[in-house]
Amino acid sequence: MESEDVTAADGTHTVNREGSHEAKPDGSHDTPSDGNRDRDGNGTRDGNRERIVAAAARLLSDGGPDAVSTRAVSSAAGVQPPTIYRLFGDKQGLLDAVVAYGFTEYLSSKAAHEAGDDPVEDLRAGWDLHIGLGLANPALYSLMYGGHRPGVPSPAAVAAFDMLARLIRRIAEAGRLAIPEERAAALVHAAGCGTTLTLIATPEARRDPELSRTAREAAIAAITTDAPAAAEPGPVAAAVTLRAALPRTDALTVPERNLLREWLDRIADPAR
Repeated sequence: MESEDVTAADGTHTVNREGSHEAKPDGSHDTPSDGNRDRDGNGTRDGNRERIVAAAARLLSDGGPDAVSTRAVSSAAGVQPPTIYRLFGDKQGLLDAVVAYGFTEYLSSKAAHEAGDDPVEDLRAGWDLHIGLGLANPALYSLMYGGHRPGVPSPAAVAAFDMLARLIRRIAEAGRLAIPEERAAALVHAAGCGTTLTLIATPEARRDPELSRTAREAAIAAITTDAPAAAEPGPVAAAVTLRAALPRTDALTVPERNLLREWLDRIADPAR
């Protein structure tokens, strides 16, 4: 579109460039940058982010982490590389977003599983779902649990672990947890991740179909009792059960509840 001279109130002239691009000395023209498009509204920015994450997830699934280059992602998503840097900071930020995307899918599938009457059976179901996620999405799972920065879990990873911790608490509230909640959750998490990564690293034809079930039952046996633990003699089992139910009582003040929690933790785990 041709530019038009516009006469200002003081008699000077300006150039109306609405709908036009400024000519450079070499004859080329400026075009709206991705940054300008990003500022057009949250819808455009969010749309770019979704396309980039989805494209990176596809590349990861097809070719592993090495396939997720800035050039490849920008081409697959139909954006310029600077857009990726603006939205994610760097490649690690993009990978973090892909991990969050994968965890969101995982959490959605877990949330769809309704809690049953037996929390130990729910733990079995959750374990099988976790293994299934890893085998169905090996590259994404490996990045989630094996390729993330040490000591810096993603918010989605924390949410996933919190779901496991809540399930462990239900087992404790039922009086069937034999060890402190934190240790039980960490043990199940470590056993589940280790089993999944081992299966992923093993050629499919050589995978032991009983490995997951054996590891699952070993982990469950290590943290639970067949009967309510409170029915067994001894203060440890009673402390574990009462510790799990403590957040539901309103008979104590906050300082009193914190003090009782500390005492119960010491009873449940004397080695602390």
